[in-house]
This record gives sequence, C-alpha cells and structure tokens, in this order.
Amino acid sequence: MILSSIKYSLKFFIFFTILLGIIYPLFIYLSGQVFYQDKADGSLYIKKGKVIGSYLLGQKFTSDIYFWPRPSSIDYNPYPSSGSNLSMTSDSLLKLFEQRKILFIKNNMLSAFSQIPSDMLFASASGVDPDISKESALLQAKRVIIARKFNKLQSEQLFDLINSLSRQPQFGIFGSETVNVLNLNIKLDEMSEQNE
Repeated sequence: MILSSIKYSLKFFIFFTILLGIIYPLFIYLSGQVFYQDKADGSLYIKKGKVIGSYLLGQKFTSDIYFWPRPSSIDYNPYPSSGSNLSMTSDSLLKLFEQRKILFIKNNMLSAFSQIPSDMLFASASGVDPDISKESALLQAKRVIIARKFNKLQSEQLFDLINSLSRQPQFGIFGSETVNVLNLNIKLDEMSEQNE
C-alpha cells in the first residue's frame, strides 16, 4: 500500500515536473519568439552593437536637449520596480508634487499658471513607465528647441515628429495620447544628425 502510494506520487511528480518545468516554459518561450519576438527579447534599442535602452522601460534623461520621462521613485532602476507607496494625504507626496511642478514650469519656461499633466508630477506605479502623454511632450518642446538651437523649419519638424510618434488611447477611450520617451529621443537625435 505504502509502496504503491510512493510510486503513484513519484509518477505524479515526474509528470508535472516535465509538464510544468520543461514543456510549458518551452511553449511560452517559443510562442514569444514566434508572435512577439521584439517584446520577448526586451524591445532593446541597439546602436553600433551596444544596447542603448529598452522601449519597454523608462530611462533617465536629464539633459535639456532631450525630452524627460515621468518621475520615478526608484530612479529608473527596474530591479526594485515599484511606486513610492505614498498616500494622497502624505505630506511627503505633497512636497514632491510641488517641487516637481516648480521644476517643470521653470525648466520648460512655462507660465506659473500652466496646467501640468499629472504624468509629469506623479511617479508611475512601476517607476519605469516608458511613456509620457503627448501634452507633456508638447510642453517640453520649447526647451528642446532652444537647447538644440533649432531654426523654424527644424522646430516644425520636431512638432511633426511628436505627432507622428503619438499613440492613440487604448481602444480609443482609455487614457490619453502617449509618446514613448526613448523612441522620441532617438528619433530626435536622428533628425538632428540629418539636419547637420
């Protein structure tokens, strides 16, 4: 009786080890490679054999010549991916909100009464959100134009670039138009190189 139970348990263990430890992971891996290869491989941007970044992860851009991502409570480190966990009644969150608002207005030469999109004032839940709203990108355009010394034609090309890279809300109703920051900054560099 005990021996048959042990044999049964062992067969059960071996079956599920093979099924869930080998067959299922292999199926998921192969499905990803066939149907979503770019995403399954991390959506990496590689330039001259070097990985510059991933389109799926927000990265830190602080130079005036680039568009900035939304704030991150983990300094864009994907390993402890998380939000700040500060509640809406937190004094710390209120201070961060005010600091971010003042800095965004000052750095982008906006009016003190400007409405700043929430994605530039609050960190995302993951801390590595790769997108900003189209409105946030448009509000940063003046700073980028001045920093890169763009002429009128180049400035118009920049606005065209923002519009062309904007993605519609999910299913046309959820959220707002968004722009991937890494993609926008890469295309911006390419545009600058073409105009040199």
